Parts: sequence; structure tokens; C-alpha cells
Amino acid sequence: MCYELTEEEKMIKDVARRIAEEKVKPVRQELDEKEEFPSEIMKEIASSDLLRVFIPEEYDGLGMGTMGMTLATEEFSRIDGGVAICFAGNSLGAEPIIMYGTEEQKKKYLPKVASGEYLAAFALTEPEAGSDAGNVKTKAVKDDDYYILNGNKVFITNGGEADIYVVIASTNLNRGERGLSAFIVEKGTPGFSFGKKEKKMGIRSSPTRELVFEDCKVPKENLLGKEGYGFIITMRTFDKTRVGVAAQALGIAQGAFEESLNYAKTRVQFGKKIVEFQGIQFMFADMATQIEAARALVYKAARYIDTGAKNIGKFSAMAKLYASDVAMKVTTDAVQIFGGYGYMKDYPVEKMMRDAKITQIYEGTNQIQRLVIASHLIKESMGRE
Repeated sequence: MCYELTEEEKMIKDVARRIAEEKVKPVRQELDEKEEFPSEIMKEIASSDLLRVFIPEEYDGLGMGTMGMTLATEEFSRIDGGVAICFAGNSLGAEPIIMYGTEEQKKKYLPKVASGEYLAAFALTEPEAGSDAGNVKTKAVKDDDYYILNGNKVFITNGGEADIYVVIASTNLNRGERGLSAFIVEKGTPGFSFGKKEKKMGIRSSPTRELVFEDCKVPKENLLGKEGYGFIITMRTFDKTRVGVAAQALGIAQGAFEESLNYAKTRVQFGKKIVEFQGIQFMFADMATQIEAARALVYKAARYIDTGAKNIGKFSAMAKLYASDVAMKVTTDAVQIFGGYGYMKDYPVEKMMRDAKITQIYEGTNQIQRLVIASHLIKESMGRE
């Protein structure tokens, strides 16, 4: 199907696919088993200028926005969802700075993210603050030219590997979500350390780690936006970046589809290749249709975000919701087509099924996405959007 990609977008897609096939595919099983961060692959991605795609041109980026990030993430995810999120996690960490950073903050950090010198991460989640983002307990207390941060963050993508973290903390616990603020915290800042590294079901090459703040002194210049803007920054960041999760899900589904189709053309049962059985053909027809529908929605959402439209939450939520559900369905069917072999780690669909599950959970569970979509629909019906 033609999606009217520009020549530059096709090039990004081709470069990402080449790296995925040549550099990621040979080591994806090893990275998964060892839970190893793909340092060399990230250097290859940086040297190919793919970390520049979502950074504006004035800060040494390519200025290709959400669509550029989506295309690259999809191609990496087709081979390895873990490596893909090591890449896409940079967008999540950089986006708040792109949207709300001062000119000084943008000039200081964004060119380094673009070049790969810095990796970025976003830190919201706490033991009691996941879907309930307003329940953040990490505190930031103003002290002359600094804010003193105390608290813990959990499940942070790129944790320990990233060089800069956008951290959401409360500057006024009595105001709930309206008391949240956002800070740029650099790795190595006194009082900032790393705790438990999680052992996960899937995306195991992507580090997920606890962040610990103990009287961590953050310069006041590292406040993003204004005090009390933290919740708005979080929600608007997710409105843009959850399309990256949708792209990850889309790529995982595409990869599982291709692996299972190739297997079905060689696997013989009852004297026939299993791809010749009508029941299997129906499965492939459904898988392909669902993937293409997901791709149309994901690309459309990415394009819409890049228009600069304000009310993007509904479409990004729809893309994430649908693509992640498709990824879980397609990877489950892929394992079924492989039969007993699909349950073994020798074949990639087992990993793809494990990787797919997280796309229904992070950056807002799919139950939360349904609430977001419904909220927008109700507002639209009342003429308030």
C-alpha cells in the first residue's frame, strides 16, 4: 500500500531496516538472553544520523518529527522490540525539552541527543504512581539557586544508560497533579543514583531501572517550563510519544507475520506445506489485514501530530491502543502457527510475543487509552474541542 512517503522518509526507513537486518538480527537472541544494552548498535544508529530524526533542524536534527521517529522505530521493532525502544526512548526523554525547554536548555541538550553523545530518558512512574500520574510523591523543594529532590522512580526506560533525565516531581504535594513540576537531571549529579535493574518478560535488551534521589541538588535553571507545569508537560509529551509505542507494536507484529509466513512455506504436515491449509491461510489473511489497518492508523496519527494540531490525544491513543492489541494478537497467532517450535527460544516468535505485551501497558495502559479516547469523544459531542 502506498503511504506517500517522501524520499527522505523512505531513506530513513531503508537505513533503519539495514541496521536492523545487519547489526541487530545476528545478536538479538544474545541481547535478550543476557539482558544486555546494545551499546555498539546504538553507536551505529547514532553514526547513521537516525538519532537526529526527531530533533528540530535548528538543534542539529533532521526535523522529521513524529513521522521520522515512527518509521525508524517500526523498522527496528520488526527485528527487535528491545533495541527499538532503546532508540525511541530518546524521543520520550527529549520531547519535553523540545516542547517546553528554554532556548538555553535546548541548545545545551538537544544537539548532544541528536549526535548520540547523550541518551535521554523520562521519569514519571513511582511505586504508587503509574496510571495515576497525579500521585507522584518524589519531592522537589526550592533552596536558593537549587531544587532539592528526594524520592524514587521505578520502571524507567534507558535507566542507568541515559545521560539526561526529565524527572517529574512535586513542588507542592497539597496541590496534587497541579503541584507537579519537571526537571532536567544529569547523570552524575550528586544525590542521584540508580537502584534495582528489573528482570523483565520482554524487551530485555532495554534497561528498566529504579532512579533514587537523596538530597539531589538540581540547578534552578533545569526547571522545565514553570512550577506546576509537570502534569501538563507529562500529558502532552505522551500525546506525542505514544505513537512511538504504536510504531513499536506495529513493527513487532510485522516481524512476527513475516517469520510465521516463511515458516509455513517450509513446514510439512500430512504431506503438505502448512501454508496450503485453508485454516492457516485464514490466519494469515486476518494477520495481514490487521497489520495494514494498524499501519494506516499509526502513520495517520504521526502525520496529524506533525501538522502542529493541538488536540492530538485521541488519535495517538487510538493508534497505541489498536496497534498494541494487534501486536499481541498477531504474535500469539504466529506462535500458534509455529506450533511446539514457536514455544521454544530457538525461534524468534517466542521473543516477539513476550516483547509485544509491554506495548499494551507502558505510556498508558490500553484501559487508560480507552478513557482518553472516550473523554475526547464526549468533549467533541458537546462542542468543546
